[in-house]
Amino acid sequence: MSATANSAWPTLPLTRWQDTYATLHMWTQIVGKTRLALAPMENHWWQVALYVTPRGLTTSAIPYGERTFAVDFDFIDHVLWVRVSDGATRALPLVARSVADFYREYMTVLRSLGFEVTLMPAPVEVQTAIPFAEDREHASYDPDAAKCCWQILLQIDRVLKRFRGRFVGKASPVHFFWGSFDLAVTRFSGRPAPPHAGGAPHCPDYVMVEAYSHECSSCGFWPGGGAIAEPAIYAYAYPEPPGYADHPVRPEGAYYHRDVREFVLPYEVVRGAFAPDEALLEFAQSTYDAAAEHGHWDRATLDRGQAEWP
Repeated sequence: MSATANSAWPTLPLTRWQDTYATLHMWTQIVGKTRLALAPMENHWWQVALYVTPRGLTTSAIPYGERTFAVDFDFIDHVLWVRVSDGATRALPLVARSVADFYREYMTVLRSLGFEVTLMPAPVEVQTAIPFAEDREHASYDPDAAKCCWQILLQIDRVLKRFRGRFVGKASPVHFFWGSFDLAVTRFSGRPAPPHAGGAPHCPDYVMVEAYSHECSSCGFWPGGGAIAEPAIYAYAYPEPPGYADHPVRPEGAYYHRDVREFVLPYEVVRGAFAPDEALLEFAQSTYDAAAEHGHWDRATLDRGQAEWP
C-alpha cells in the first residue's frame, strides 16, 4: 500500500496549520519550561524534553519535593492533563485561546495543586519572543491539525526507536524538544566537540554549548518553517566533518541543504513511499554513515551488528 492511502502517515502542509502550529509551539514551551524549572540537570538538556505517547506528548514524571507530577497533551480528546502522584488530577481543555490566557490558566492549575513554579517568562529559539503573559497574537487551535501533527510524531517516534537500537554507543532517547518543536534522536562518537558558537535566537549561548558538548549525529522530524517551508526529516553532524555534505544519501529525494547545513528528506517523500518505515530508516542510516565515515568514528565499537538490528 502506498502511504498516500495510509492514514497512519497523514499529510500536513505547513500552510494548512501555520497559526495553530505557532500557538501550540508556545504552549509546549510553557509546559516544557515546567520541566526545565524542576527536573535535575542531565547532559545535553535531556531532562527538559517531552516524549510521544499513545495520545499526545508528556513531560513524564517531574519531581516536586516528595511528590511527582506529569503534564500530558492529549490530542485525541484535546485536553491538557496534570496528574499527581497523590491522585490529584486537573484538566485544561485544548481550545482556541491566546498564549496569555493558556499561561494564566495553566499556572492557576499548578498552584491549585500546590506547585509553586517560576518559569522563564518568554519563549526561546524563535525570532519574535513575546513574553507568555503578554502574548495575545498567537491564539489558534485547529484540533484536526494538532491531531495530525501528533500522528506524524507517533510514526516518526516508532521508526526512530528502531534506528536507535542499531547503535550500542551513547545515544539520546527519541525525544521532543519544545524549543525548536522537533522530534529527534542523537548518537555520539564519545569524543568531545569544539565549543558550539551558539546563536539560537533568544537563547543563551551556554544552552547550545551544553547541547553540543560532544561529537554527534542527529536525525529528526520538523514541521517546517523558514528556509524549509514544508515538513521534513532532517539530519546533521556536529562538528560537520569534511566531505559530509557530498556523501550520497538515500532514499531518492533526499538532499543536502547548503543554507541550513543539514540533509533533508521531505516528509511527503516518506509518506508517499511504498514502505514509509524503510524510507525513513534508509535516510537515518545513510546520513549517520556520512557522519561516522567522514568523522572517523570507532564503528567497530559503536555500531550494533546488522544481523542484530531491531
